[in-house]
Amino acid sequence: MKGYESSTEKKVYQSSKATITTPEELAEHLDVDLEEIKQVHNTFPLRINHYYLSLIKEKGDPIWRQVIPAREELHSTGLEDPLGEEHDSPIPNITHRYPDRVLFYVSYVCAVYCRFCTRKRKVSKPQSLPPDGIQRGLEYIREHTEIRDVIVSGGDPLMLTDGKIDAILRELRAIEHVEIIRIGSRVPVTFPQRITQNLCDTLKKYHPLFLNTHFNHPSEITPESTRACGMLADAGIPLGNQTVLLKGVNDRMETMKRLMQKLLAIRVKPYYIYQADLVAGTDHFRTSVQHGLDIMAALRGHTSGLAVPHYVIDGPGGVGKIAIIPNPVVSFDDKEIVLKNYEGFACSYPSTCQQALVDEVR
Repeated sequence: MKGYESSTEKKVYQSSKATITTPEELAEHLDVDLEEIKQVHNTFPLRINHYYLSLIKEKGDPIWRQVIPAREELHSTGLEDPLGEEHDSPIPNITHRYPDRVLFYVSYVCAVYCRFCTRKRKVSKPQSLPPDGIQRGLEYIREHTEIRDVIVSGGDPLMLTDGKIDAILRELRAIEHVEIIRIGSRVPVTFPQRITQNLCDTLKKYHPLFLNTHFNHPSEITPESTRACGMLADAGIPLGNQTVLLKGVNDRMETMKRLMQKLLAIRVKPYYIYQADLVAGTDHFRTSVQHGLDIMAALRGHTSGLAVPHYVIDGPGGVGKIAIIPNPVVSFDDKEIVLKNYEGFACSYPSTCQQALVDEVR
C-alpha cells in the first residue's frame, strides 16, 4: 500500500480491513452478552474493524461505549430523523437546509458504526443510496447556482475507492458556482490506515478542500491517527474536528480539555462540540445542556482559544445549528454592560460608543 513502507504498517492495514460485523465474531474477541448483542444488532447493526477494536482497554471504557451495542439502545424516547434531514431533501441524497450549501450523501458505509449515529436510519442500508444517486446529486448541484459550498458526507465518503472519490470531486470542482468542497469523515480516527499517499494526492487536486473529522476521546489520538492527520495536513487540507458530547465517553471536563489540546498538537482545529442529537436509541449518551455549558466554561480561559470550539445544538426538526455559550453577562443597560471572565471576576464596559467617547474626553 503506497505510503506505508514498513512491514508492520502493512500488517496493521491488512488487519484493519478485516471487520467484525456479526455478534458471534464480536464474542470471539470481547466478553459480551451474546444474546443482548444479537437483539441490539437487529435494530442497528454492528461494524468494528480490528484497529479500532484494539483501542478498547477494558469493558465499558470510552472506546467500548462508542461502538459496542448496548441494551439501552432498545429503550428510547428519540426520533428516527431528529434533525429533519428528510424534510430538507429534495432528492434522496441531498440535504439542502441552508441557502448556499448542501450536504451530499455519497456512501452508506463507515469504518465502524457508532452507536450514537445521527443517521442510523440510513447508514448500513444500501437502499439509502439509489444506483443513480451520485449522478442525480451532481445534477441537482449544477442546477442550483446558489450552492457555493458542498459537504460530501455519508456514511463515510473516504470508504469509497480512490477512483470514486476522484470522480465525485472532479465533477464538483467542474461546477463553476461551487467554491468550497468539504468532506466529513471519521476515517482518520477509526481507520487511519485508509489515509494513503495516493488518497492525499487525489484530494489535493481539488483545493479549496476542507476535511472535518470526529475525534471524541484522547485515546483515539494514536501514532496511526496522528500520522493520518499529518499526511492530510501536509497535502494542504485544513482539518477541523466535530466532537459529540457523550456521557461516559468525554463528559468529564479534564477529558474534553485534554482532547482539544491534543487535537491542536496533531494539526486538527477543534470546530464543534455537539450536544448529542435526539436520535432513537441514544438516550443513555445524552448529558444535560448545563453540563455542556460547564465544560465550555472550563475550556474558556483555561486553555488556548485555538482549543475552544463552538458548542452547538443541532435543533430538532431542521432548524439548523445554534451555538450557545456560558452566559458572561451580569447586567446590561443603555449605559454599561457588566461581564464576568472565566474566573468569575466582573468588569464594566460602556454599552454605547457615545458613552465611550464621553469617558475618553473626561
